[in-house]
Amino acid sequence: MKLLGISGSLRKGSLNRKLMHQAIRLFGDAKVTIADLNLPLYDGDLEEEQGIPDSVTLLANQIAAADAVIVSCPEYNQGISGVMKNALDWVSRTDGSPWANKPVALLAAAAGRAGGARSNYALRLAMAPFNTNLLQGPEILVAGAHNEFDENDQLTSEFYTKSLTKLMTELREISKS
Repeated sequence: MKLLGISGSLRKGSLNRKLMHQAIRLFGDAKVTIADLNLPLYDGDLEEEQGIPDSVTLLANQIAAADAVIVSCPEYNQGISGVMKNALDWVSRTDGSPWANKPVALLAAAAGRAGGARSNYALRLAMAPFNTNLLQGPEILVAGAHNEFDENDQLTSEFYTKSLTKLMTELREISKS
């Protein structure tokens, strides 16, 4: 089983990166790849002059090769991060349809009480054109996320852990079919 983890935050210590790693652990045995979204900003002139950057081709190939994808995206100003949107825009310009029918689980962690709900819904909308096999739930929206991880970056809440375990079990099952 090949699992791709994507964090919509570039910070190494980001709450969404921690949540993504927790989901990967709960997914179970898999060959895991962590995507690097440190890509150039999408620019049609750059694409026309130089083609698709190698880093974007690599990301598209990682998506295509994965049996399942976990995307954990922060909420910035009530929407998805620019990093995440930029990656989606670039991948949409690559050949083929790497996202097509790909089992995908979306996660969000935020400091606020909604747990990144707006970014999660915006990400669902932004991914609609890709025709993924997007899991509908349980939704993982970790509110007050600064208080939800221990010193080992493990979720401390039984509720979130139980919900995330259920989502990862469903992702694994869908990935097998």
